[in-house]
Amino acid sequence: MFPRYRLVGFAGHPGSEAFGKLGIGDLDDRARDLERQAKPYARDREILPVFELIATIAHRTGGADGMFRSRASDELIRQHLKAARRAKALLLLNIQPGRADFLPEVEAYRRWLREPDVGVALDPEWAVDDGQVPGQSYGNTSGKELDSVASYLAELVAEYDLPEKAMVFHEVADSVVREETKLRSHDGVVSIKSVDGIGSPGAKRTTWRALTDDLPESVHPGFKLFYVEDVESGPLMTPRQVLRLEPTPEYVLYE
Repeated sequence: MFPRYRLVGFAGHPGSEAFGKLGIGDLDDRARDLERQAKPYARDREILPVFELIATIAHRTGGADGMFRSRASDELIRQHLKAARRAKALLLLNIQPGRADFLPEVEAYRRWLREPDVGVALDPEWAVDDGQVPGQSYGNTSGKELDSVASYLAELVAEYDLPEKAMVFHEVADSVVREETKLRSHDGVVSIKSVDGIGSPGAKRTTWRALTDDLPESVHPGFKLFYVEDVESGPLMTPRQVLRLEPTPEYVLYE
């Protein structure tokens, strides 16, 4: 995957504009928008488009099992995978686990993760403890928990002879991932930290420096931009500005 490609993606969930552009309107139209958005990033690498579907969504109510989350249907994932393939894109299943643990949520999508072009994106801001409510309490995870997911994905890659599988984990602040060094390198799995700081270009650069300092060699840098929230504090960073970040982002996500 790296260094051949730079990943550029849209996030979203159908019918939920707040989750990002991928969920607005026709998927083929969004694929064309993504192609245009990604072109300026094709300097020294080929572009690999990404559809980051928010598949497991955290809620403020417990639901039938008390886990404060719901999962996407197989039909919804199938629709997105077909659209991703038409666009020659990678599909990432984004997981906001609520009170559930990441590993069982990832395992729930096993049938899809056996596909060669499906990976995961873990969103620990929405991973809360018992007694906490997503959106009211700030979630977190650990390097050990991330490593358990990476290990599971590596087993799938080996068992089904799959190409490298992407595992993104989103991080908006240092407190969101504890003991990150316990995330180890696994054959067949590409770990990507998406830095999700919100705000002006200056604020986003500050968050970038803080969260990519001493980035392990086995973890690749990713950067997230917000079409709405970022511009409330200043102009949206341009691709040229994003590519000037050090280290240079290998995954750029727009929401």
